[in-house]
Amino acid sequence: MPAFPSALTCLPARLRVMSAAGTVAIAATAALTLTTASPATAAPRPASKAQVSSPTMDQWIGRALAIMKAKHIPGSYSGILRNIKRESGGNPRAVNNWDSNARAGTPSKGLLQVIDPTFRRFHVAGTAWDIFDPVANIAAACNYAAHTYGSIDNVNSGY
Repeated sequence: MPAFPSALTCLPARLRVMSAAGTVAIAATAALTLTTASPATAAPRPASKAQVSSPTMDQWIGRALAIMKAKHIPGSYSGILRNIKRESGGNPRAVNNWDSNARAGTPSKGLLQVIDPTFRRFHVAGTAWDIFDPVANIAAACNYAAHTYGSIDNVNSGY
């Protein structure tokens, strides 16, 4: 064991560091590894496991916002992006296999880390029924946040 702690052990517990392989680490006592969905369930999106590009993220958020506007679901680009960065680092195939939801058998999934029952309950008509579809994930999470917090813009930590 080295005499000095690794760089990861010195970081705040919720700070996530995205590696080129698409895994995420959380410093502290536990490590979080985001996995990718099997190709059969994954959304037909870029194959890269690294953080998605800004133009792609802009398109996903823009399409979700258009659907949300038509359905009177509040939310802003900045509120959605802020929560995506914190929840998945921009990985539409992210799966959280370490928290209480995962231990209960229902891991959080996708850009905004939604669990399956919440996705089904707050699914927004006009989007895919695939939790890994970025637009469907954003819209369902924002619909949930609207019902629970008034808007995704009011969510500033895990929800």
